[in-house]
Amino acid sequence: MGHRALIAYERPDSTYNLHYSHWGAQDLRLKQAITEETPFGGDYPDETLRNVHRRLREATTDSGVDRVLAASDFPSRQIDIEPWTIRLTIDEIIAEYLDYLHHEAIYVVDTDFRVTAYRTHWFGLQFDCKAIEGAPTVGNGALRTVRWYDGEPVGDGFAQGEFRALKDVAGDLIDRGVFTHADAIDYLETKLGEWVEDQEELIVRRPQLVE
Repeated sequence: MGHRALIAYERPDSTYNLHYSHWGAQDLRLKQAITEETPFGGDYPDETLRNVHRRLREATTDSGVDRVLAASDFPSRQIDIEPWTIRLTIDEIIAEYLDYLHHEAIYVVDTDFRVTAYRTHWFGLQFDCKAIEGAPTVGNGALRTVRWYDGEPVGDGFAQGEFRALKDVAGDLIDRGVFTHADAIDYLETKLGEWVEDQEELIVRRPQLVE
């Protein structure tokens, strides 16, 4: 199945190129793997890939991207070298491209290669209660950062399990008639806000619900 992640690289014009990694969400490993010397991850610097990354960040059209990628064959890396798309805002990425069910993480990389790693939390509840039959997976969830110590994410696994348990409670309250669907999503958002520490970040995207 993989541990799918998206990677957003900031461009000189302050928009972002969007790339994909099939295993990049595991243990938030790309937080340390993405550097100026290894922009697509990997154990060893590669000057060719550094130049490709720079040229992709400067490309303004799909044909420009194609010209960069046609220049030579590239070794495989932790992150797919071919971008999904280019010149997006962060809001567009997290509202229209990030799948909160299937993408377990997203990394935002600024022009100085500072990397912010976010865990995804999907707000869909159809697997947690009988009353909900479906929910969108895009534009429906939360992103949260975690605390890091000595190069490792602190409490990452606990935070994921905590959210799964929270969804179980919310789903049960819907089935009992205590919560409406909207009430349950409010509950998820409120509890996440209480759990996220001051030095961490929480971003929420919610669709319009029809009760």
